[in-house]
Amino acid sequence: MITTGELKRGQRILIDKDPFVVLDLHVQSPSARGASSLTKIRARNLRTGQMVDKTFRGGDRIEEPNLELRGVQFLYRDGDEFHFMDKQSYDQFSLKSEDLGDAAGFLKEGLESIRSVVFNGQVISVDLPNTVVLQVVETAPAIKGATAQAQTKAAKLETGIEIQVPSYLESGELVLVDTRDSRFVSRAKS
Repeated sequence: MITTGELKRGQRILIDKDPFVVLDLHVQSPSARGASSLTKIRARNLRTGQMVDKTFRGGDRIEEPNLELRGVQFLYRDGDEFHFMDKQSYDQFSLKSEDLGDAAGFLKEGLESIRSVVFNGQVISVDLPNTVVLQVVETAPAIKGATAQAQTKAAKLETGIEIQVPSYLESGELVLVDTRDSRFVSRAKS
C-alpha cells in the first residue's frame, strides 16, 4: 500500500478492485488550520479505458494492483482483433481494439518493444514504448518557405491515425511519434 504523498503520474493503483493508471494529479493544501491536504487525480481504467476523477485526503492509503508486465511482440491485425505473441512462452493472444484504446493506432506489424499488462492471470492491455517510428502515407504537399514558421498540417500514418506534422514533411517519410500524446517528435532515420 502507498500513501497519497507517494502518488505520481503513470503509477498504477486499485480503485474499487479495478486497476487504474494515474494520468494527472493535483495536490491542494487547505487554508483552514488542521485540515488535511487533498490529492485530486484523474485516472484511466486499464480494463475498460473509462476515465475517473477521484479525491483522496492526505495520508489515505491506496492499494496497488498485482500486475505483471511481460514482453510481447505485435504480430498482425485481423479486422477488429490485434494478435500478439508472448516473447517468453511463445503463447499467442488477441485483444480487441476497444481493449487497446488509443494504443491500437500505434501498433505496426513486428513491433517488439511492447509489454502486456496481466491482471489476475488475464491480459487486459498493452504498454507501448514512449515513441514509435511510423511512415506518413498521406499529407498535403510541402509548403515552400514554411521552415521559418512553426506551421503544421494533418498527416495520415501507416496505422491509420492522424497527427499534426510540420508543413515541410512529405508523404513517404518516416516520423518519430510520441505514443503518450500522439505528437510528432522528429523525422526518423530509415
